[in-house]
Amino acid sequence: MICVALPGLAISTDQGQLTGRGLEGFYRAGRRLLARCQVRVAGREPLAVQARMTAADQARFVGTLRVSSNSGPDPDVMVERVRHADGTERITLRSAALRPLRIPVEVALGTDLAELGAIASGMGGPELPATVHDSGLRWSCATATSSVTADPPPADALASAGLLRWELELPPGGSRSVELRVRPDGAGPFRAAGRSAASPLADVSASGDDPRVQPLLRTSVDDLRALLLRDPAHPSDTYLAAGAPWRCGPAPAEALAAARMTLALGTRLAVGTLRALARTQLPGTGAQAGMIPGPRRDAGTHLPPGCTGTEATLLFPVLLAEARRWGLPEQETEELLPAAERCLTWLRTAVAECTYLCDPRPGGPVRCETQAHAHRAALLGADLLDAHGRPGGAELREWAQVLRRAFREEFWIDDLGGGRPAAARTPDGGRVPHLGAAAVHLLDTGLLGGGRPAVGLLDKVQTEQLARLLGAPAMDSGWGLRSLAVKEAGHNPFGHRSGAVRVHETAVAVAGLAGAGYEKAANSLLRGVLAASEAFGHRLPEMYAGERRTEGSAPLPHPAACRPAATAAAAGVLLLTTLAGIRPDAPAGTVTLRPVHSAPLGEIVLTGLRVAGAPFSVRVSRLGLAMVEEAADGLQLGV
Repeated sequence: MICVALPGLAISTDQGQLTGRGLEGFYRAGRRLLARCQVRVAGREPLAVQARMTAADQARFVGTLRVSSNSGPDPDVMVERVRHADGTERITLRSAALRPLRIPVEVALGTDLAELGAIASGMGGPELPATVHDSGLRWSCATATSSVTADPPPADALASAGLLRWELELPPGGSRSVELRVRPDGAGPFRAAGRSAASPLADVSASGDDPRVQPLLRTSVDDLRALLLRDPAHPSDTYLAAGAPWRCGPAPAEALAAARMTLALGTRLAVGTLRALARTQLPGTGAQAGMIPGPRRDAGTHLPPGCTGTEATLLFPVLLAEARRWGLPEQETEELLPAAERCLTWLRTAVAECTYLCDPRPGGPVRCETQAHAHRAALLGADLLDAHGRPGGAELREWAQVLRRAFREEFWIDDLGGGRPAAARTPDGGRVPHLGAAAVHLLDTGLLGGGRPAVGLLDKVQTEQLARLLGAPAMDSGWGLRSLAVKEAGHNPFGHRSGAVRVHETAVAVAGLAGAGYEKAANSLLRGVLAASEAFGHRLPEMYAGERRTEGSAPLPHPAACRPAATAAAAGVLLLTTLAGIRPDAPAGTVTLRPVHSAPLGEIVLTGLRVAGAPFSVRVSRLGLAMVEEAADGLQLGV
């Protein structure tokens, strides 16, 4: 159970006690400030009866005890622990006894002040000796110091045992509380970026026939806010960390993808992300100039790792172009336009006289999804340049046309089943034939003016065949889209890119299939992810096992998955907004609706969205008809 409000984390098991084993503890900026926090009441540990997340940053644990000698089998003291990611824990004892109680309470504390990465590698180290400090205890090592203070102060504080003690008096039916505060030495309480009054994400809600839509949207937005980080040099700019607990720092490609999927919640997250990443753009005039740096990423069994910097550089102009359509003010668009132009210049330089963009450069394979990202960046980038009177749009469109023509001929593999797109072309011109979820990016063509989707790399017949493949049992697990088809060599239901269900790619598939009119396949994937969401308490993990769904089964968690994860939480937003098919063009003052006509979840109402800088609400009926219920003044419904 992971409470998140970055840079704070609290990781617990469902027993509530922090034992110091594994990853358990309170963290700040990746360092474990407190590893052990064990409560004993009247000399015994409470019996754990419930543990649940009450918010993205808060968990509640309840235990019971029998203290009175004549209480029979019924517990007469309830112990509630409310744990926050900000390093606060409130322990409350409630008495149901018929007489006053005087109860000794002990809290055993300890820490190693280790880094999360070291702990995950099994190198956490021994507990450090404690000293009595203020109304609690303090620990120090060569690089860090932390302390725990208690309110009310303990009656005894034993540094050698790491123990705080109280004698609490509870009247019949009464309660007493102790609050512990875990802090780096000298630091005060912090306010997470997502909890400020200026949160970049709108307060949205969903309702309708399917009771799962409301908790999915609420939890997704709550998780996104918990993962927000501030640019240290520019605190007004916020962006998303990749996920907790493993990737609590910036990850450019994931941050851009998540901001793009959540444009319906406003453009503030997009602009903060774009500003922060523009500052990281490589300067100069060489081959890497204009690129947004990013780490390598595993690509599964059949391909070498790819460069997320390539993906981020291609996503940057796409996010800016689409944020403008959703209502990003022209002044802010123009401020970010030079960085987008540098990304597009990098693209033109990278392909030079070639047709394809290899990844990583130079000499890497020509990946299917990289061509989809590059094609979309060229078309939306050209649209953006034209809108602001900048040169280069015609050249980008010309290259995109050449790429499109070549891709349809050279990437398509004909077979008896109707064919498939190659996963990649190798440097020697060979084709990697394996069918995987990376192909869904071919359906994500991007949004142009007037609510029109950009043309894709596949023709109509090829798109129909891809839709058929994605909707077949080899790819659709019943819980979502597998990252590699079940019949392919190297398939592993737990493989990051070789069989596990990745929520981001499933949501992209749902949106792309629905937008192209293949609603049957889209609806099946949508229902699968919603069922998985329910099993995960509506907090979708980054990925989970791609095992076949059967009656009475549940999705298997992946031990290395982030939960919450930025792209998974953003995918929850995209899945629901896809049902309404909102295609805005704020510069033209229009919004076009292309709802999913089969209405797979029945009626759904989305309120509090943002289009053209104003609240936007839409209702999709059981007949698949969309109706705008709230919109900006002057916003016209497009045809």
